[in-house]
Order: sequence, then structure tokens, then C-alpha cells
Amino acid sequence: MVKKLVVKKLKAIGENSQLSATIRESAQQIWLAGLGAFAKAQQEGNNVFDALVRQGEAIQKTTRKVAEDKVTEMAAKATGTWDKLEQVFENRVARSLNSLGVPTKHDVAVLTRRVEELKAAVDKLNGVAGKAQKPKTAAVKVVRKAAPKAAPKAASKGVHKAA
Repeated sequence: MVKKLVVKKLKAIGENSQLSATIRESAQQIWLAGLGAFAKAQQEGNNVFDALVRQGEAIQKTTRKVAEDKVTEMAAKATGTWDKLEQVFENRVARSLNSLGVPTKHDVAVLTRRVEELKAAVDKLNGVAGKAQKPKTAAVKVVRKAAPKAAPKAASKGVHKAA
């Protein structure tokens, strides 16, 4: 019976030592796998970092383009709003000036055109009259005579105001 117990004990020790050896071998392999992973991470770390930088630059470029597009869109909307506001202001000013009787740019252009037409007609009539320039001279003399009469009235008014 002692023999059987010793054999059993030796078998148990043998099994335990075999189990221990297997555990030690597995632990050694895990340790070596960890060291290999660390070395690989060191080697590939720079490549991974560079790849992340490239991805970041691409995202930044896309984001910047979207932001610039939005700014352009908002600027266009703001310009449209300012244009509308400017038009409303111009319309109100034009109505106010019209109610005060101030002529518009169109009115002045029409009058200018009419004056040019009348001047051309007068020049044509003067050219038809030929060498007879007496109507011009008479008109000038009338204007000259009228001017001195107006001057004494203004002077006399000034005298009365001063007194």
C-alpha cells in the first residue's frame, strides 16, 4: 500500500510539474508577444502619427471650404439686404423731393435737351437772317440798359437798411 501511495504521489508531482512547465511556457510566450507588440508599435508609431496628421489636414481643408462657402453665402444675403434697404431709401428720398417740387434727373435731362433744341433753332434762325446782326445787338443793349436800373434799386435798398 505504501508503494501505491508513493506511485500516486509521484504521478501527482509529475502532473503538477508538467502543468507548471506548460504555464511557464505560456507565460513566456505572452511576455514575448507583448515585447513584439511594443517594438512593432514603436516602428509603426511614426507612420500612424503621419497618417493621422494627413487625415487631420484633409478634414481641416474640408471644414475651411465649407466655412468659406457659408461666409460667401451670408455676404451675398447681406449685400442683397443692403441693396433692398438702399432702394427703399432712394425711393423715399425721391418721393420727398418730388413732393417739394425738386426736379428729378430725368426732368433736368428733358429740359437740357429742350434747351439744346431751342438753341439750335435760334442758331438756325440767326444763320438764315444772314449778316443782319442788329437783333442780337438790340437784345444786348436792352439787357445792358436793364442792368443799371436794377443796380440803383439794390443800392438804395442797401442804403435804407444801413440807415
